[in-house]
Amino acid sequence: MTTFSDLGLIEPLLRALTAEGYSTPTPIQTQAIPMLLKGRDMLGIAQTGTGKTAAFALPLLQRMNENRIKAAPRCPRALILTPTRELAVQIGEGFGTYGKHLGFKRAVIFGGVGQNPQVQALNSGLDILVATPGRLLDLMNQRHVNLQHVEFLVLDEADRMLDMGFIRDVRTIVAKISGPRQTLLFSATMPEAIMGLAKSILKDYERIEVTPQSTTVERIAQRVMFVAREDKRKLLSRLLEDKTVTRALVFTRTKHAANRVAEHLIKAGVVADAIHGNKSQNARQRSLDAFKSGKARVLVATDIAARGIDVDGISHVINFEMPGDPESYVHRIGRTARAGTSGAAISFCDADEVGDLRAIERTTRQTIDVDTTHGFHAAHIATRSARQGGHGGGGDAPRTPRNNNSGNRNNRGGRGGKSGGRPWENRSRAA
Repeated sequence: MTTFSDLGLIEPLLRALTAEGYSTPTPIQTQAIPMLLKGRDMLGIAQTGTGKTAAFALPLLQRMNENRIKAAPRCPRALILTPTRELAVQIGEGFGTYGKHLGFKRAVIFGGVGQNPQVQALNSGLDILVATPGRLLDLMNQRHVNLQHVEFLVLDEADRMLDMGFIRDVRTIVAKISGPRQTLLFSATMPEAIMGLAKSILKDYERIEVTPQSTTVERIAQRVMFVAREDKRKLLSRLLEDKTVTRALVFTRTKHAANRVAEHLIKAGVVADAIHGNKSQNARQRSLDAFKSGKARVLVATDIAARGIDVDGISHVINFEMPGDPESYVHRIGRTARAGTSGAAISFCDADEVGDLRAIERTTRQTIDVDTTHGFHAAHIATRSARQGGHGGGGDAPRTPRNNNSGNRNNRGGRGGKSGGRPWENRSRAA
C-alpha cells in the first residue's frame, strides 16, 4: 500500500498529515504529487471529494520550501484561483493545515466583504494567495497586487469558473504572470472551452484522470422518488423523520426555492439553514459552520453556492429539484460518501423532470432504483411520459420544458392507485 512518505514528501508535511489522521493518499494524490514535485504542469480531471486540494497543496508547499524567499509586499509566489468564496476559504485552510510547520504566509481574498483587511494582508507580504477571480482583478486594477513574481499557478474547479462567467477574467489574470511558472488546472469536466484554456496556459503537461467523466461514486446508494411537485416539501419532511438521516444536504435550482424549503423545514421543527448567492459572505459562512458542527441538521443549497462545500459526515444528499445537466448531478451526490464512508443520494422527480433523470442515467450509465416506500405515487408521471413517447415505445422521451403548462397540473393525481415503475416505461408497480 502506498503511503505519503513513499511519494517523496518532506518530514514537516508528513508530520502535519499524521496529525490530521491521513496515512494513505487518494488516487489523485498518488498520481499527482510525484509529478508536481518534479515541476511538471498538470491537467487534472477529478470529481469532487477526491482529495484535489492536498494533491496540489502538498507538492507546492514542498517546492516553495526548497527555495525559500522572503515574502514581498503585494507579490505572492503562489496563486490559487477558485470560483467561490467557500471553496477559497477551504483551500486556504488546507494550505494552513498542511503547511503549519513551514511558516508560509497566506491570505484568502474574495468579494462580498470589505477589501481593507485583504489589502493589508497583501501589503504585509504573502507567499500564498487564494482568490476568486472578480475580487483579485479588482485589486489588481487598483495596483494592490503584482503577479510578476508568481511561480506557481493553480486553477481549481475550472469548469465552474466557466459556468459562472469568469473565464475572461481568468485569462486576463493569467496574462499578467510574465515569468516562468508551474501551472496546474483542475476540472471535474472538460468542455471544449476549458480544454482550449488548458492548451493555452499549460506547457508540456501531464494529464491525469482519476475517474471517468460523469461517473458516480460506487459507495453512494442512489434512488429516485417520483412525486408531484406540490408534494415535494411533504415528502422531504417525511424523509427527515428517519433518524438515520443525520446530516442532509438538500439541493434546489434557485435561491428562492432554497429559502422556501429551509423555511418549511424550520416550521416543521427541523434545524435547517439555506446557503446561496444572495446571502452575505458572513451569513453564508455562519450557515456552513453550523452545518459542519452539526448544529444544523439540514443545509439547503443551490449548485453554485454548494460547489465549495467540503463537509465530512454528510449522510444524505437530497435533490429536491433535479439538476439541469448530468455533471451537476455527479457534483451534487459527490458530497456524501467521503473519506471511505458510504452515503445515500435521493432524487425527487416530478413530471417535468423525467427528461433530466433520463439524461443522468444515460450519462452515468446507471439505472437509478425507484423508491416508493413513502407512499407518494407517480401514475400521473407514467401517463404523461407515455404521451411524450417514452422508453416503453423504444424511443427517447423529449425533455419537457421546465415551465411547460401544457399538462393540467390539477389532474396529475398525487396519491392513490398504482405507482409507475420507471416513469417512461409502460407498466406499473404496486407501491
